[in-house]
Amino acid sequence: MRLELQARTELTLKTLQALSDRRRWRGAALGERVGSSAAYTAHIVAPLTRAGWVTSVPGPTGGYELIVELDTVSLHDLIELVEGPTDDGRCVLVDRPCGTPDLCALHDAWTSARTALITELQSMPLAQIIQEEEIQP
Repeated sequence: MRLELQARTELTLKTLQALSDRRRWRGAALGERVGSSAAYTAHIVAPLTRAGWVTSVPGPTGGYELIVELDTVSLHDLIELVEGPTDDGRCVLVDRPCGTPDLCALHDAWTSARTALITELQSMPLAQIIQEEEIQP
């Protein structure tokens, strides 16, 4: 079993770190800062814009700006935004909805571990993560 985040999640975190300086970043410059192309940066920023974390200003003086305080957004919020739900309601052992009358052998242990992981991720504001470590492109 491997618990890993996608490279896209790391790139999204780098993007938020760059945007945390509160200036407006043009797509090409932001892409260069985080080690990506302008086109892929637009793909990375799209869910941030839909979530109301970033605004996209069109035009020659436009670009991307952070509009949310990163101390109000958790690592769990970021993971779910990029990767999808951390609990999809499916059994981890058998391909069926979890909670059916016949619980799998791992149900209690997995539920406990997932709850602990989600609680920890929810307690980590992105502002703290960005301040603790310089994320390199």
